[in-house]
Amino acid sequence: MNPPVRVLFVVMPNSLALDWAGPAEALRIANDTLVARGAAPAFQVGFIGPEAEPSTSVGISLKGVAALPPIQSFGEQPTWVILLGQPGQRLDPHTPAMGQLLDWLRGFHAVPGQRELLCVCAGSLIAAHAGLLDHHEATTHHQHLQELRTVAPRCHAVGNRVFVESDGIWSSAGITTGIDLMLCRIADICGEPIAARVAETMVVALRRGPADPERSPFLTHRSHLHPLLHKLQDAIAEDPRAAWTLESMARMACVTPRHLSRLFLQHADLTPLEYLQRIRLSTAEAALRVGARVGQAADIAGFSSEVQLRRAWARLGQHETPPSEFRKRHAKETA
Repeated sequence: MNPPVRVLFVVMPNSLALDWAGPAEALRIANDTLVARGAAPAFQVGFIGPEAEPSTSVGISLKGVAALPPIQSFGEQPTWVILLGQPGQRLDPHTPAMGQLLDWLRGFHAVPGQRELLCVCAGSLIAAHAGLLDHHEATTHHQHLQELRTVAPRCHAVGNRVFVESDGIWSSAGITTGIDLMLCRIADICGEPIAARVAETMVVALRRGPADPERSPFLTHRSHLHPLLHKLQDAIAEDPRAAWTLESMARMACVTPRHLSRLFLQHADLTPLEYLQRIRLSTAEAALRVGARVGQAADIAGFSSEVQLRRAWARLGQHETPPSEFRKRHAKETA
């Protein structure tokens, strides 16, 4: 069993409360969802910083914030360090607490999949002042973009993005985009159905910036609030290989097939069978990305044959190349 990911929120005096509270709640809900399904929690959340009782942006103070640990103490356990934003037009790097944090961060080296840095909003500026963003792509709140470019001229600062990743350093554009970023990371660790359940619980409509990849079908068509459809969508996402038919879906939902079709069109903007096809197609694509042959991918995803997968790929897929060429190209990119 894989160890849980250690997630350390770095809480500074005056840190924006929602920058840590939103992502931390997403992690809590993910853990609760896993435990309810008989699995172990995937995240071990902690709060660290230069002060044990820092005030927050909304005036309330926190207690029990642990001291900044030696970075070498992280060991082999996967660890995310999360930097938070601060109110104001510019970040002041000269306060005693900020100086202590910057000294600590200068010993941090991101390693994708092992030791990663997540920056929420103006947290990117803290990373920039520590020299961690040189030769990386990063984003931040639009009012801080020019400041980021000034502080870290060797960073490729990009605007109009919800979040970006660059060799183990993640950055998001604003307060609520920290939740988007955390939902993405939850999907990476726990799978997209768990991330979808977390988003549903938080009543979050998952977003991406116009330059980001298209959202996964596991996470689209889920911004409605209809509990019956969410339950059925969860079941389909968790077992796309099942012999789903419109009738079997309707039985699970305790409605007639005609009524289920009407509910899907009204709330999810597609039919139940179209949703099933998109989930299966996304599952097959994920299998191809890790080297499965086309026939294997079809079986894993629940398609009755390789031919059926190819037809769905041509009709609904987002890639110009056929499945076999997609597999080969991705294998070259990851070699």
